[in-house]
Amino acid sequence: MDLELKDIPGQLVNALVPISDAGGNIVSVVHHHAKRTPRGTIPIQVTFDFEGDLEALKFSLESRDIKIGRVNEAKLLEHRTVLIVGHIIHSDIRDTIDQIDQTGYAEVVDLAMSMPGINLKSSARIGISAEGKEEARKAMSLMRQIARKKDLLVIEPINSEDTQ
Repeated sequence: MDLELKDIPGQLVNALVPISDAGGNIVSVVHHHAKRTPRGTIPIQVTFDFEGDLEALKFSLESRDIKIGRVNEAKLLEHRTVLIVGHIIHSDIRDTIDQIDQTGYAEVVDLAMSMPGINLKSSARIGISAEGKEEARKAMSLMRQIARKKDLLVIEPINSEDTQ
């Protein structure tokens, strides 16, 4: 679900509480605080598992003055985890995440980093979810392309269906 929030304290919680209260299990939140919509609001994407009444949830959000930009009911059923090693921050990890998220079929749902020193190589564990097996393969292929361009090493599980 793509939402638009006012830039005032408490708005993110204001948007997440109705989802949780309706029985939604929040999987990820991507908060684009540096970006603004044409209305001056802050765009966020919330991914969650939900089997309840979607119309009631939308009404609850809208009654809190939260704008709903898009609702995509596609489930991200395939998950892949990779490690990347290199100058991750210097190569703009946000750009890497955005490129995966902007595919429309996959998104980064988990990120954990280790940075031993400012001029030393970092490592990160990245979790990617996709709509299906083919979309997961395409997302992993994109991750490899990004890594090649940014001189990053990608380490994938040996038993992964997506290794090349």
